[in-house]
Amino acid sequence: MKALKKTSLILIVALVLGGGAWSCKRKPVEIAPEVAASDEALYKAGQVIMKKDAEKARLYFRQVIDSFPKSFYAQRAKLAIADSYFDKGDESNMILASSEYREFIQLYPYSPSASYAQYRIAMSFFKKALKAGRDQTKTTQALIELKKVITNFPLSEEAKLAQKQIGECEERLAEHNFNIGEHYYRVQAFKAATDRLSEIVTAYPSYSRMDKVYFYLADSYYRWRKIEESTPYFTKLVTDFPESKFTKKAQARLAEINKASAKPAR
Repeated sequence: MKALKKTSLILIVALVLGGGAWSCKRKPVEIAPEVAASDEALYKAGQVIMKKDAEKARLYFRQVIDSFPKSFYAQRAKLAIADSYFDKGDESNMILASSEYREFIQLYPYSPSASYAQYRIAMSFFKKALKAGRDQTKTTQALIELKKVITNFPLSEEAKLAQKQIGECEERLAEHNFNIGEHYYRVQAFKAATDRLSEIVTAYPSYSRMDKVYFYLADSYYRWRKIEESTPYFTKLVTDFPESKFTKKAQARLAEINKASAKPAR
């Protein structure tokens, strides 16, 4: 019984001191000794108050982890803490969520929930990613973490979910690169344009508007007087995208190239 009272007292102190600025405004929370001595009871107590007071609920969950580190409920408590930050949705809480999920994987690498934790790490970046045309750091980070889901947990349900988000990330990054490449094309910086557009062909071959990539890449080479490099891309456009609005322009360029090559050398 003395041990139970000691455990109860520790949790009360944690609840008073652990809350930071709000601790001075709240009265100590009495925890029954039988609750403080049970991993399941502590976990369920945290669940009950999670919606009303996430900060206090985390203290219950952390007590489970600290007092019963090898318990099944310790794993669930660790995920509950991470989820509580993730569900807030703002930038700072997403950072905290990602950190908690990473710690979960380090502590429980063989847990059935490890794939879930990795997927949520990826989504903490994905949900904060910006549209094409703006900074794509979050999109790139999301893509890296999503690929880890598939690599490390290929048979998981999360791997199936990750595949969709990978496609969305690659589409966004390809569009972002295209916007930059098109800008270089417009200002006649053709080397820079071909560098950017070639990256799309190599890194994001499933991009939904590859027809426009082929045209601007080919025409950048053409206007740069690198005719041999332009021809395969004009041809690819005509062959693979016969209905594209760029196809007639590509055909006209190919006709010019063929006419020029047919002239006898002087």
